[in-house]
Amino acid sequence: MKVVSLLGCLILCLPLSAEQLRVEYSSFYSHTKKLQGEELNALQFSFGFMQIEEKRLCRILNAHIHTQKKRLPLTINSDNRFNIPTEKALKMAKAEVVIELEEAANKCDMSVQLETKSTFLKKQYSSEELVALFNQYQNFFEEMGGFLSFLMPSATGINFVFDKPVSNSPDGLVAEGNYVPIDQSFIEKGQGVTWQSIPVRITAITSE
Repeated sequence: MKVVSLLGCLILCLPLSAEQLRVEYSSFYSHTKKLQGEELNALQFSFGFMQIEEKRLCRILNAHIHTQKKRLPLTINSDNRFNIPTEKALKMAKAEVVIELEEAANKCDMSVQLETKSTFLKKQYSSEELVALFNQYQNFFEEMGGFLSFLMPSATGINFVFDKPVSNSPDGLVAEGNYVPIDQSFIEKGQGVTWQSIPVRITAITSE
């Protein structure tokens, strides 16, 4: 087994070399704690491993948080990603996140995705709700950029992702397979949207 750290990396880390990984919980905590506060309460990070050659997510067989006193299972979603709770007590207890991959871990790179929490996924969104979600992504990138904001991407819209190609998107929107992008100009029109099914995730559309 091998203990690894995310080392402050938000998107990709170096390839790992064991099929069972033990990752310091503090590495995850250093990122998830950035989403605390009402202005970011709809957002979360999801973690997975990208297959280097095939550009798909590696299959995760199991993941859990381990401390000297307990084992906390983590739920793996259909996309082979998982979420980490933000608990300072786990950081103080020097917890580890144990991850089991189906394939050789040296073929997989860590992938971290910013997305909307599942509790905010539904079929219908009012104009005010679209604005609120978009503002949260804007707030995140502005806060992370600080005085170096010119080096950070900015949010230019939000992307609704579905489990199958969208055949009938709301007026004014064009589906791109499983994705329906909504740019800032549409959001500012004051128009809501109604979907035929609940999206599986919402992410930000960004530009440099």
